[in-house]
Amino acid sequence: MQIRDCSRREFLKTLGIGAVSLAAAGCTTSSQGPSRSRCSARKPNIVFILADDMGYGDLACQNPDSKVPTPNLDRLAKQGIRFTDAHSPSAVCTPTRYGVLTGRYCWRTRLKRGVFRPWDPPLIDEDRPTVGSFLKQHGYHTACIGKWHLGWDWPSKDDKPVKPGWGEPGWNADFTGPIANGPTTRGFDYYFGTDVPNFPPYCFIENDRTIGVPTVKKPDSMFGSPGLMLEGWDLTQILPGLQKKAVEYINGHAGAGAPFFLYFPLTAPHTPIAPAEAYRRKSQAGAYGDFVHQVDAVVGSVLDALKRNGLAENTLVIFTSDNGSPGRDGTNMSGAVNSVRRFGHNPSYVYRGIKADVWDGGHRVPFIARWPGKIPPRAVSTEPICHVDLMATCSAILGVELPDDASEDSYNILPALLGAEFDKPTRAAVVHHSGNGMFAIRQGKWKLILGRGSGGWSGKGKKTDPPVQLYNMRGDKSEKKNLCAEHPEVVERLTKLLAKYKKEGRSHPPGRKV
Repeated sequence: MQIRDCSRREFLKTLGIGAVSLAAAGCTTSSQGPSRSRCSARKPNIVFILADDMGYGDLACQNPDSKVPTPNLDRLAKQGIRFTDAHSPSAVCTPTRYGVLTGRYCWRTRLKRGVFRPWDPPLIDEDRPTVGSFLKQHGYHTACIGKWHLGWDWPSKDDKPVKPGWGEPGWNADFTGPIANGPTTRGFDYYFGTDVPNFPPYCFIENDRTIGVPTVKKPDSMFGSPGLMLEGWDLTQILPGLQKKAVEYINGHAGAGAPFFLYFPLTAPHTPIAPAEAYRRKSQAGAYGDFVHQVDAVVGSVLDALKRNGLAENTLVIFTSDNGSPGRDGTNMSGAVNSVRRFGHNPSYVYRGIKADVWDGGHRVPFIARWPGKIPPRAVSTEPICHVDLMATCSAILGVELPDDASEDSYNILPALLGAEFDKPTRAAVVHHSGNGMFAIRQGKWKLILGRGSGGWSGKGKKTDPPVQLYNMRGDKSEKKNLCAEHPEVVERLTKLLAKYKKEGRSHPPGRKV
């Protein structure tokens, strides 16, 4: 890992302050750095904000050519650490959410490609530990506010299952009864949000009930799949509704005895690209840029709520995205892929590909973390990390060991968050997965793609693209020069490593310690 954007004196001073603060909070550090930290006396609040379809290059603080003002995310980066080599475990939505919450790659489940459809049953097994259930077990109040998209068991009016599928309206769904096996059965004390903003039912859900009973057929002129909605449902009010509820949740936990974990999966800037009036025409990247700008404002309201309630100093805040951006310009709340580039704005920055692709544009995402007094300010890390690492990192923060049959792909990145430097990477390797099920594996500077690269959103890949690709990501960020022929030994080694991870059912060795 490399730390930049702060002087060595400032960095060492910050680490010293961090060590004192960790000790005051009941945490200890080993001579090898804070990899064995114990944080039992004063557990930090944890806020994990997950944007939806936001690209690495959308943030002004990491793309000098961005056409979108992101002052709050820029502020967060100045106050903490920004990772330039962070990856979602999948290049599409549902699998990443599974990975975030379980510490396990989703391709190990029944979902081998694509995302969940309307009315699909739960993906997370009832007995599988999640970040929510783990933290709840150790004294946290846990909340999920936002987009779920991991399946439910919807009640029906006629004793027949609500049929899952694309375009299925779910006419027989019973919105007067409880919805089984949702977030409150997977580790969360509280849930508020919408399953997917462009899926029925078009209403908010609180815990296991819809707020109101959707009875109005969604008009064809309104963006989204067919189904029922509440009278007057307004797509532009979804993100503000989530923002309000998240701030209320933080306000409600000021002075509370228990720490809290807020998992805040946003619905934006995913389609429907529906910026509220206050944010329209505030960027130079059309409706898409305006929606990204609104996401930035939502982050700002969370940061302000933490500060106002005296919670900022003891809260770890992480902001990231579930995958790369498809680059739609927002025309009719959508637009063609890559159409936002007509404004001179590239959400993928210098990286090849977009959402769903196994090229880095599909899964290299913004990742910023702030924990005052522990994480050095204005820091930039080149350490490769992955969203599945959240579970093991929470384990390290608490000093509690995880069982071997949980979070099988999760690595502890707490030392990297706290600014430690390493002789070797935190992770042995990162497995990438495209929307159509294509694999790639990254180890050090090498990235091996076992396929033509595209994940389906931008096509199936050109026939001229080789079926196996090897890139040096340190010298070729745009994945232009295939080095398979020059380094067959690397191809063989990484192919065997990926096969090993698949066969053994885990990528983190058993017997982990904290």
